[in-house]
Amino acid sequence: MPPRSQYDNLVHPRTVKKPPVQVEAEKDLVVEDPSSGFVGAVVRCEKDVVHLEDRFGRVRGYPLGPGFWVEGRPVTLVRPKQNTLSGPQRSASGSTYVVGARARVAREGRIYVEGKHDAELVEKVWGHDLRIEGVVVEPLHGVDDLPGIVREFRPSSGRRLGVLVDHLVTGSKETRIAAQVTGSHALVVGHPFIDIWQAVKPSVVGIKAWPTVPKGEDWKGGVCRRLGWEDDTGYVWAQRILARVKTWTDLEPQLIGRVEELIDFVTTD
Repeated sequence: MPPRSQYDNLVHPRTVKKPPVQVEAEKDLVVEDPSSGFVGAVVRCEKDVVHLEDRFGRVRGYPLGPGFWVEGRPVTLVRPKQNTLSGPQRSASGSTYVVGARARVAREGRIYVEGKHDAELVEKVWGHDLRIEGVVVEPLHGVDDLPGIVREFRPSSGRRLGVLVDHLVTGSKETRIAAQVTGSHALVVGHPFIDIWQAVKPSVVGIKAWPTVPKGEDWKGGVCRRLGWEDDTGYVWAQRILARVKTWTDLEPQLIGRVEELIDFVTTD
């Protein structure tokens, strides 16, 4: 057997794999377990276990450590550092975070939003407030059936209904429908954006502006094509947009005001 060379153990620096970046498992951080495909937000972190909740409310526990993805890159999850601040903590919406508070029993009133992505964004930013107030948010699938939905819901005192609509601008179909159902116990408000994606500030997702998509072309698909993003809009939303939203400051004021208006309306007895 020939003798080993003194150079046998030398490895070029470019061939050495760098360890995954360490990321603190902070509450609401969106994490993917690539081995199972499970994607969820951190709801709590114990000594050696992180618990993730997906958009369907399913919670799974995983050992802290390597093997996770955050924003499309491999990471090692570690326990968050203890918060040593003496002042009150703030929730993602900017309200005072109530440590250890249990969710209030759900009110009869509801907030409807136009689509799953809208519901996920509202939950991520205002979830703490909604649980404290006992308000349930449910997704609509278009506003055409809104008059029938409102009639079936039967809004009344103590059972108020708030609705958030996309692209609520003067002269639009959405504005005409909103006028039909708005009353003492039902309130329809909206933002001017074509889709809830636009309510996230462009700088948050690393672009200068949301691209213009011609009328008649699928807006989300058109955005992805013009930005060179993946053609899976569900993945784009979860990993490129929602995962980068941390607090209310990442959103446009036109959305922030409308959501808080609805929460105030529904919680007024």
